[in-house]
Amino acid sequence: MISRTFEKMVTLAAGTVLWLSGCASHQPAPQTPVSLPETEFSVHPSIRYSPETWPAPLYADLYLPERSDPAPVVLMVHGGGWERRSRSDMTWVAESLASQGFAVLNVDYRFAPEFRFPAQLHDLQIARHWLNRNAGRYGLDTSRVTGFGFSSGAHLVALLATVANTDSDLNRPHGGPDTALQAAVAGGLPADLPAFGSGRLLRQLLGAELEEQPDRYQRASPVTHVSASTPPFFLFHGTMDMLVPFSQAERFAEALDAQGVYHEIYRMRLRGHVTSFLTAGNAVDQAAQFLARQGAGPQSAQANER
Repeated sequence: MISRTFEKMVTLAAGTVLWLSGCASHQPAPQTPVSLPETEFSVHPSIRYSPETWPAPLYADLYLPERSDPAPVVLMVHGGGWERRSRSDMTWVAESLASQGFAVLNVDYRFAPEFRFPAQLHDLQIARHWLNRNAGRYGLDTSRVTGFGFSSGAHLVALLATVANTDSDLNRPHGGPDTALQAAVAGGLPADLPAFGSGRLLRQLLGAELEEQPDRYQRASPVTHVSASTPPFFLFHGTMDMLVPFSQAERFAEALDAQGVYHEIYRMRLRGHVTSFLTAGNAVDQAAQFLARQGAGPQSAQANER
């Protein structure tokens, strides 16, 4: 959940990236590596994915790898405290995944406080429908659609993943099984919103104090919606994150465990919130491996495993 301290923190964080890269350790998932050959890709920028009747025009960049068969797709969502930033933050992540054979739809969404929750989730749901409608045009395999988000983007991806195959009212009128994800990647995930109290960003998003509307905070929390139908999750998180504490990832993992949902946690040691994103290259590569192991990667990767 990146707040207005983001710009101040980036300056300090960028100066420590090289130092952190040299001395910090990670805990990657101990899994057999999957071969993901490097490939060229093209970019279709600024595609409008929202309907003409939508409250605001919304755009996305579509990354298409060079391949002869339909490509697996990653729906990518940026952070920014639900109030700022843009899809350009995720460009390097989209490029990394596209070069490994994934198509990527890197989206913008509506911001609070002008648009309150669940408007942002509805935006992701219609983006997922856009993929279904345009699969043939762009050579997309919509049976292999996953999500990737960081911070507030991770929150929205996690909600999309957890509610799609349930009877939650958050599926009405735009969600449901047609918006389901096969797997999800969530970095710096704010999973349990009541744990943050009534901070400004949450008041803007939800339009109420926690004490006034506790049910609203619970309803907007991905951890509330975890069920046996939740898809596998790859979580990456800075162990020194002071904005979204590492305990948030642990809490979400506990909920997944309780429902028997497969997941992996990539601990980014000595990383805070911003630095865990700025130095997430290894985490992104591990996430790509995870998606391939879930059958949501390029076809060549699945063939190599058999």
